[in-house]
Amino acid sequence: MKTPAFFAAAASLLIALPATAQDLIHKTSPHSVSVTLDRLSAAVEGAGATVFARVDHAAGAESVGETLPPTEVILFGNPALGTPLMQASRTAGLDLPQKILAYQNADDELDIVALGDLERFDHRRRQADGEAVSPAGDAHGLDSGYTVDASKSR
Repeated sequence: MKTPAFFAAAASLLIALPATAQDLIHKTSPHSVSVTLDRLSAAVEGAGATVFARVDHAAGAESVGETLPPTEVILFGNPALGTPLMQASRTAGLDLPQKILAYQNADDELDIVALGDLERFDHRRRQADGEAVSPAGDAHGLDSGYTVDASKSR
């Protein structure tokens, strides 16, 4: 059985390794969280990828008697692209599938955020011979047309 100390140690490790501002791509959307992620999901699927899951963090908070403004994440990817990455480096599973977070910020605006530093992804996924293995282009699609109607640049 895992102890509270184990969870505290795991949480502190995650907190100690946060994504920096340079690691993130930020966009805004004139739509609600739900509508934005519906549109992003449709665009992702239209581009041939799969939406594997959608997580409603506000609903999770509500389930434990807490509140959180609308906050959702979609997890998506393309097994034809992700599988070679995982074959080269199983730890790619920590980065895959790709994720996009949409949330209502303190100013009641909608932010869309994705991890964006593909060079760091490459660095973490080096093969034994030193050759980088990475997805081609903009893996999360925030700059490849997925969000043309769902968001605008920040």
